[in-house]
Amino acid sequence: MGFFSQLKELADTLETGVRENMSTVPDYGEPVSFLYTALNLGDLHRRIDVTDDQDVVRYYTKSSVFALKGATDLLDASNNLVAHLEKKVVSLHEKQFITMANGTNITLSNELFHLVKDITNIEGLGWKIEGDIVGLDFNLLDANGEPIAAVRKKMVSIHDKYCIGLFKPEYEPVVVAIVLALEKMIEARRENQSSTTFSFGD
Repeated sequence: MGFFSQLKELADTLETGVRENMSTVPDYGEPVSFLYTALNLGDLHRRIDVTDDQDVVRYYTKSSVFALKGATDLLDASNNLVAHLEKKVVSLHEKQFITMANGTNITLSNELFHLVKDITNIEGLGWKIEGDIVGLDFNLLDANGEPIAAVRKKMVSIHDKYCIGLFKPEYEPVVVAIVLALEKMIEARRENQSSTTFSFGD
């Protein structure tokens, strides 16, 4: 077996392990279904595919070349628009605006300057986030504290992947849009931090 075959086999094993580790989420039990995301490396438009257990693409993103700072559309496998994601500059806050195809507006607002942990609000749904947002290891809860989805980042992967465990599949499109918007916020922050570090180093 060649090196790259061994690497792929290792990656597949690790990805399976993440699913097994999520089979039962503490306090909430077992998700009804699972989705997985993967950033297509080398794609200038930073396309992200969202697949099911059979590795079938359920959703994908379409962005401009400046995906981190520009707008992104989330489409389903039939190329129908599911949601539009857009970042806007607001002082003292990081914000991502989500417009679902049915007209529902959602705002993710991250409160900056919290020394212990980030506080990210989901405006428009009454939902809340419980866990580590930056590490992409958190639960989405509804207004009554009931679980909607659990998100777990893959510890090691040849792609930037994470798993979404759905407790309420009827909210699948909204959950996918929120998770991808959060991922964009985190990636943009990392890029900004890298740029700042580079500038100070010059």
